[in-house]
Amino acid sequence: MHKILLFCDPGIDDSLAIIYALLHPDINLVGVVTSYGNVSAEQSTSNAAYLLSLAGRSDIPIFYGANFALSGELATYYPEIHGEDGIGPIVTPSDLKYNVTPFCELFPFIEEHIDDIKIVDTGRSTSLAMAFNFFNGLLKQVKEIYLMGGAFFVPGNVTPLAEANFHGDPLATKIVLEHAQKVYITPLNVTNRAVINSQIAEHVSQKARNPYTKIILDTSRYYISAYNKLNPRIGGAARHDLFTLYYLLNKEQIDSVQKRVWVELNAGSKGLTHMDFRSPENDSTSPHIVALDFDYERFIVDFINVMTRPLKT
Repeated sequence: MHKILLFCDPGIDDSLAIIYALLHPDINLVGVVTSYGNVSAEQSTSNAAYLLSLAGRSDIPIFYGANFALSGELATYYPEIHGEDGIGPIVTPSDLKYNVTPFCELFPFIEEHIDDIKIVDTGRSTSLAMAFNFFNGLLKQVKEIYLMGGAFFVPGNVTPLAEANFHGDPLATKIVLEHAQKVYITPLNVTNRAVINSQIAEHVSQKARNPYTKIILDTSRYYISAYNKLNPRIGGAARHDLFTLYYLLNKEQIDSVQKRVWVELNAGSKGLTHMDFRSPENDSTSPHIVALDFDYERFIVDFINVMTRPLKT
């Protein structure tokens, strides 16, 4: 069982990652840290609380994270991709009641679980970088950190060069890359291929027996429609964030390289990622491991199996 603390900004893609974590038999989602990104920090917190409430998981703490990047720059939101409230056409109940845990309480929480906790960050890394800043010694003890972000030798998605998460707060990404004990990265090289099409979404909807059936279908339709306008050649919508959890569970089946990675901070190339390929061999001294290729059919089988499962008891 993998004990996971999820930093996220739901967002359709992050929402599917939360659902995947709640349904997967080998994941114990122990906490969620919400922040700005796809939507405001306030909205992403409400979205996370709504998704947890459908599973009856009010026991999972929600830590309220960053409102904006370390630079002070305010985020640009894309309702045409994620919907006005971040979950496509879904509107969270106006009377939804939930508790929010102050960010400062994140540190005793991590300390309590330090022996076996794994951190997964599927959004801008501002909150995670702040955690490293405040409690660097503690965060350095976390054995595995997973970041969804970057693009190596492939086009970006928010600019021609950069992927959205690393572009949204490259300084935060730099801090995590430089201070974490070990970082596993799922860049666009793999996540752009983790595509769910309409047929798969419909199949999951028909087969699923859990509270998320309608959300999975409705958000998939919305997301696929947005993707069809932006890049119709894909034939569906990429599940960047969900794939990061899949990678955590299936690393031995995914082609990865161990190389040093860094990110550009300058305005003209902001968020651009580099990898040191001077040696053909893996660099065992590097704390960075980057996923570059995977078996798509195996991923789809896993997606269907997990998303159609009943809730864990």
